[in-house]
Amino acid sequence: MNLLRTIKTGDDLKKLSKNQLLSLSKEIRERIISVVSKNGGHLASSLGVVELTIAIHYVFNIPSDSLIWDVGHQAYTHKLLTGRDDRFDSLRQFKGISGFTKRSESQCDAFTVGHSSTSISAGLGISVAKHLKKDKSKVISVIGDGSMTAGLAYEGLNQAGDSKRDLIVILNDNDMSIAPNVGALSSFLSRTLSSNYLQNMKKDFGAFLKSLPGIGDDIYRIAKKSEDSFKTFVTPGMLFEAFNFDYFGPIDGHRLNHLIDIMENIKHLNEPVLLHVTTKKGKGYEPAEKNPVYFHGVSSFDITTGNTSISNLSTSAPSPIPTYTEVFGKTMVDLAKQDNKVVAITAAMPEGTGLAQFAKEFPERFFDVGIAEQHAVTFAAGMASQGMKPVVAIYSTFMQRAYDQILHDVCIDSHHVVFALDRGGIVGEDGPTHHGLFDYSFLRSIPNMTIMAPKDENELALMLKKALDYKGPIAIRYPRGRGEGVVNYYAKDSTAAQSFTDLNSKKKPMQKRKEIEIGKAELLRDGEDILILASGRTVQEAIKAIDIIEQSQKTISIALVNARFIKPLDSEMLLNLASRIHNIITVEEHVLDGGFGSAVLELLTDSGIFKKRLSYNIKRIGIKDRFVEHGSQATLRAEYKIDAAYIAESVMEMVE
Repeated sequence: MNLLRTIKTGDDLKKLSKNQLLSLSKEIRERIISVVSKNGGHLASSLGVVELTIAIHYVFNIPSDSLIWDVGHQAYTHKLLTGRDDRFDSLRQFKGISGFTKRSESQCDAFTVGHSSTSISAGLGISVAKHLKKDKSKVISVIGDGSMTAGLAYEGLNQAGDSKRDLIVILNDNDMSIAPNVGALSSFLSRTLSSNYLQNMKKDFGAFLKSLPGIGDDIYRIAKKSEDSFKTFVTPGMLFEAFNFDYFGPIDGHRLNHLIDIMENIKHLNEPVLLHVTTKKGKGYEPAEKNPVYFHGVSSFDITTGNTSISNLSTSAPSPIPTYTEVFGKTMVDLAKQDNKVVAITAAMPEGTGLAQFAKEFPERFFDVGIAEQHAVTFAAGMASQGMKPVVAIYSTFMQRAYDQILHDVCIDSHHVVFALDRGGIVGEDGPTHHGLFDYSFLRSIPNMTIMAPKDENELALMLKKALDYKGPIAIRYPRGRGEGVVNYYAKDSTAAQSFTDLNSKKKPMQKRKEIEIGKAELLRDGEDILILASGRTVQEAIKAIDIIEQSQKTISIALVNARFIKPLDSEMLLNLASRIHNIITVEEHVLDGGFGSAVLELLTDSGIFKKRLSYNIKRIGIKDRFVEHGSQATLRAEYKIDAAYIAESVMEMVE
């Protein structure tokens, strides 16, 4: 019998026996593995909380009781138990269901999430609001131990404990976030009485106590009670009790009956409660258990082997073109060999940011600060104040969390900190919480900040070198995905150089290595009718657009500029071109408000060029005032009209 198909609400779940719940957990794992193997997604984290999620829905009344997942990438079981099994095949697909919890998707999703460490604060807010409305339903916030490295989690704990609000926090402890957790707090959270020596000693001593005639059982019960008290003292109970939380655990997060029993007990408490459960990331799927880092966020794969599924690739051979992330990582290693002042900093993303090899080769100069972007930036500023050259590699969407630190701790004193903003622009299936579409606007308004965006991987390498030679705050913003197949001329290592093959050498002349000059753009093509000003990866879309126009046999003379710098703009080149070309299109993979196009308009307005000639025709191509949904990068670029086809269409409309 397919039990999962019978579950639409929590009431359906409560009709099942405990044995049926165990069968259901197996079905859910199979369903998750099957869909993620095709669509990609967050597999290991979701497999690790199957029993925990079943227990929560079995004991509590969702959505009357509010369930908040931290980050949300572990919520696949939650989706399956709340009426979304029939849509689960559309997971992370365009117009399909989200990979995270989303209020507009289901009333069972109490809070829209996507970034780390928010569930306790959000849960406390919901709890206080319920109290003010005389609503006695429960609030359950689930948070992973990786998310407990962020200060926001403790700000929430601090207020919750002080206010003594009715809030249940479930700490899902699997020794992992995206990468293995780091820091003293991580070690403390994982401290349990689990060593073989201690376990064997406990068994032997317990057997001895029980063997005492007449009084053995009573003494054993007293000893067990003392052990529980000691366990609370030497495990995180001491920490959470200090926040005025009643602490329970740690308990096995895969023992379903035990989870249900303890949740039945704590749901009647009307005060801050923390339940500490230990789980195994990737539970039930051997490849994910062995390699939870790889299977944290994975593309499509073969279920039998766990390897990337060849059938889902456009070609059976792996692409020789590296990703921007790989180019960044290899170039960082190369530059660090030449300059011992170069240090790398990341926030729990050594693999995701391409710094894993740097960490191996320069462990004393690599710093993973955990999920603590604010700390990462101020930490970097401190290092820069002492003459080091810190490179802070953080995804664009997560750098938003450290805006104040960038402004206050880095830019006021103009510290030489290099910001490597990976995943700039449209990211793909992770959706609105992960697209890096706001970095130009929030960075370019800060004095002393310089912002670069490469058109290809070669330029990324050259920009990184220039950034390390620069003096002052500087950011390089680059996209997710593979480069353009051009040679990375900065790669000194012969193996690295061979991997950066110029696949377009038959069509295009080999690029010569050029020094990047701060504030200087690149005129890729001159023309008279239309001026296209493109930034970052949209330069490639503009090049393709010109090919489309030429193939249509339209005789349009187009000038194309690779801006390179969002701040400062190359005012000399742009004003010279604009003085003779009065049809201008700006292109950016970024929101239009405050972005690259806005910067160009500001430059033109401040220069007084419009007073000399009023007949300018200017169009800005970018993301309008909205959040971009989830879907493949190509699908979203077409949907939001920032691809080559739309640029070509805009050029022809402007000329006509």
